[in-house]
Amino acid sequence: MIKLIAIDLDGTLLTDDKQISARNIETLQQAKAQGVKVVLCTGRPLNSVVGHLETLGLTEPGDYAVTFNGGLVQKNDTGEILSKDIMSFEDVATIFDLTQELSLPLDVVSNETVYRIQPQPAAYPSLYNQLNSILRFEDRTLAELPQDRDFNKMVCAIEGDYLEQQLPKIPASFHERYNIVRSGERLFEFLNKHVTKANGLVKLGQILGIDQSEMMALGDEENDLSMIDYAGLGVAMANASAEIKEMAQYITDSNEEDGVAKAVEKFVLNETP
Repeated sequence: MIKLIAIDLDGTLLTDDKQISARNIETLQQAKAQGVKVVLCTGRPLNSVVGHLETLGLTEPGDYAVTFNGGLVQKNDTGEILSKDIMSFEDVATIFDLTQELSLPLDVVSNETVYRIQPQPAAYPSLYNQLNSILRFEDRTLAELPQDRDFNKMVCAIEGDYLEQQLPKIPASFHERYNIVRSGERLFEFLNKHVTKANGLVKLGQILGIDQSEMMALGDEENDLSMIDYAGLGVAMANASAEIKEMAQYITDSNEEDGVAKAVEKFVLNETP
């Protein structure tokens, strides 16, 4: 029996215009009413998804989220951090040097603040503020960056064609040291090596006493791959990457066609005890 539904946002729960459909809202509220934990698993910080949590009715005691691609596990009502995996200033400096060599812009996310590290490549400025306008952005040089902050992840946000061109140039040593994942058409991220959405679900499952066999995960992009593989039931969206579809046990309809609701109706609401 499914006791926890882990859901990615962009390309999964959200439509292309970043809304949650009425059918998805109603279905997930029904699942919660049946005692199922509905958990948003996102690369974003908690404060940037509060509106979606409120829409779904997931801001009460006992509601949780996996944020920063698994870097944090948090209580939705208070923001209390139950599990944390972060990066150091030394990591920021190392990755900034790499991005300068590859002519990539770098944004460093620290809780609710995004530091746009200067200088940025003149020909390839960051698009991250366009993709996450709700966050607070500050321009800083590396020397101006506060070293006592928690650094959750580092982001390169550029046009997809250029991203495709530059990604293969990242040395293998960086892949060995960090978890480097693509989280959107114009976005890839550097994370603590231990940070994955699956690891976030492992920790939340330990807190709640829910086994991986009792979890259902839905996603569409590379950063969802770990939780699709980990959960007892991995569900790919029709618009998901080929790799996600190959890993999943079930393929639902697209994010534009209430794919989340249809999968939850099939495997949770219509499930007989």
